[in-house]
Amino acid sequence: MGGSRSSQSQGSVGQLAEDFVAHWLQQQGWQILAQRWHCRWGELDIVAIDPSTQPCLVFVEVKARRRSNWDADGLLAITPTKREKLEQAAQLFLVAHESLVELPCRFDVAAVRVDEAMAGTSAMAPTLAFPERIELGRSVQIDNYQLTLHHYITGAFDAS
Repeated sequence: MGGSRSSQSQGSVGQLAEDFVAHWLQQQGWQILAQRWHCRWGELDIVAIDPSTQPCLVFVEVKARRRSNWDADGLLAITPTKREKLEQAAQLFLVAHESLVELPCRFDVAAVRVDEAMAGTSAMAPTLAFPERIELGRSVQIDNYQLTLHHYITGAFDAS
């Protein structure tokens, strides 16, 4: 990851948040199978295997938002229509990866708070690499951004 992100588009900030979550998942022992997997129904942000208890194929939707946002850190942006498109994309992913079809599947949602770091902030030196350890709820400065994995919702699409 090179270059300054201060002038990058929302899409690039979203990609930074996706990479941040993927890195955190890998730290938890997960295997990342795909990132930004595209099909006619849209994009799957992260597809991974959660090794806990019994291996599970997980489709992770990443929502990156600034501190002052209107949609509960992106959680309200997962409308029934968005959920249906994600489920259809997951089905196409499974068609393309038949060896994974027997694994149980679930949908998780990661909410990442993204704020521009204030100029002259020396509490955390800017870096172009992810830290060795990412913790839920703890801010990390990457380049010109403060990233916080604010929420991680396991089984977000499961019936209540």
